[in-house]
Amino acid sequence: MTVLLSERSQIFDRADAYAVSEYVNQHVGNHCIRLPPKGRPQASISHRTFSSLDLCRISYGAPVQVTSTALETIYHLQILLQGHCRSASRGKEQIFRAGEVLLINPDDPVDLTYSADCEKFIVKLPVRLFENACLEQHWALPHQGIRFVAERQHLDDMNGFAQLLGLICHEAENAADLEVQTLYERIVAKKLLALLASNVLRVIPRQEEGSGFEAVRQFIEAHLTEDISVEQLMAVSRVSERSLYLMFERNVGLSPRDYTRQRKLERVHAELQKQAARSVTEVALDHGFVHLGRFSEAYRKRFGELPSQTWRRQREPVALGG
Repeated sequence: MTVLLSERSQIFDRADAYAVSEYVNQHVGNHCIRLPPKGRPQASISHRTFSSLDLCRISYGAPVQVTSTALETIYHLQILLQGHCRSASRGKEQIFRAGEVLLINPDDPVDLTYSADCEKFIVKLPVRLFENACLEQHWALPHQGIRFVAERQHLDDMNGFAQLLGLICHEAENAADLEVQTLYERIVAKKLLALLASNVLRVIPRQEEGSGFEAVRQFIEAHLTEDISVEQLMAVSRVSERSLYLMFERNVGLSPRDYTRQRKLERVHAELQKQAARSVTEVALDHGFVHLGRFSEAYRKRFGELPSQTWRRQREPVALGG
């Protein structure tokens, strides 16, 4: 049987449920819980961070209702390991049982009620992970963001996905290097896009369109530490401003400025994850972010945490003997 986090990753065992809930708020996603008025349920949680993913195994030891207005910058992939869960979202109710998978979109209101014997495994995935997977395959990003369709899915029917998660948990508990972690998280995003129904149109541009965009994309990648103007991109692509905007719309669903800004944020994020990274201010300024307050807010919306948190995490000692 696939092991999704062992005792080595345990944070709380038979602990106060509200203490476990507070830990979840700090690491996995903002929510509120409602427990029975009587009794002192004993909750448990195991947790690992793996690149930009958070892996969490949790049980509350009592019937619990979990609510949230929205997850905003992240997706939650939830797998019921035992027990059952009632989901009430956007006027639709579903019951999920052991082995079934629930994926919560960033803008979905959350209203989940878990049985007393329920244990679940959660993977927290940032929005940008799926966006990057689409961009790598030259699929256009939906204007309203990537949304997965709420369909019943059993883990056993997901083409080896359980084994992939087991391998990721093993690597997380054995301190895989950052390059390996990044590779695995990209595989997870691509597998989920392939396995679950979503609003992503898997349309690859015609060759003459894609080749022109590729030249512009390479130019942007080579000049991310510089100010890149629309005029420069017009010169590289040899098209008019209107045609340039249409080219970006067809290929990535973003304007030239938004795409360039997104790639700059991605590069800053990658730099801050390196052990040798300088200060957040220096890295941001190197990539043209002169208004640091606006930069921090854009970074938080993109990655679900402040740049200082990303930078600091690479300097913290590995916990739990991992």
